[in-house]
Amino acid sequence: MQENTQVTGMVLKAEPISEYDRRVVILTKEKGKISAFARGARKPNSRLLAATNPFSFGEFRLYVGKNSYSIQDVSISNYFEGLREDFEGAYYGMYFLEVLDYYTRENNDEKEMLKLVYQSLRALLHEGIPNRLVRYIFELKAMVINGEFPGMPKEGKWEESTAYAVAYIMNSSIEKLYTFNVTQQVLSELKAIADDYRRRYLDRTFKSLEIVDNL
Repeated sequence: MQENTQVTGMVLKAEPISEYDRRVVILTKEKGKISAFARGARKPNSRLLAATNPFSFGEFRLYVGKNSYSIQDVSISNYFEGLREDFEGAYYGMYFLEVLDYYTRENNDEKEMLKLVYQSLRALLHEGIPNRLVRYIFELKAMVINGEFPGMPKEGKWEESTAYAVAYIMNSSIEKLYTFNVTQQVLSELKAIADDYRRRYLDRTFKSLEIVDNL
């Protein structure tokens, strides 16, 4: 008997498999991070062609095999198409997806991480908040969710507004994260904190971050 399941999630990455197929990594609300095969997804007329690109968010109906999932059908509610027309925003977004691919695991409760990346991509498309600020908020909140954020650094002299911003990032719900702006001084201090903690707690380099740093 064929077993099917349905999940809600976002495509973190996709890679070609054989001539017409794709293997995708999806961060899901129900099963954490999973890999799935999309048969025929690289054919020009495939209904899975756009739906298996990174940033695609929606519902995925999966066939559960012995050792893998296969995508049977999709219903995408947000392709984040604006990022495809925004060179800088797209690279920030790819960096966020790369961090999530590193952080998340199958069968873990990754609902908060999924919400974080969804709201962070929305913030990249909002002209009122700089991409750099979105990045530092994303990095710090991801560490908070993962239980690695040690709080405001005790060493150094920081603006009072920087301490307030860090406390807000730590304690705010994800839905309210991207509702403030900061001065250039505070932005520089958030960068210093995020850079230091990232080097300490994320033991790898990210290809997309190298590009973002040179934008």
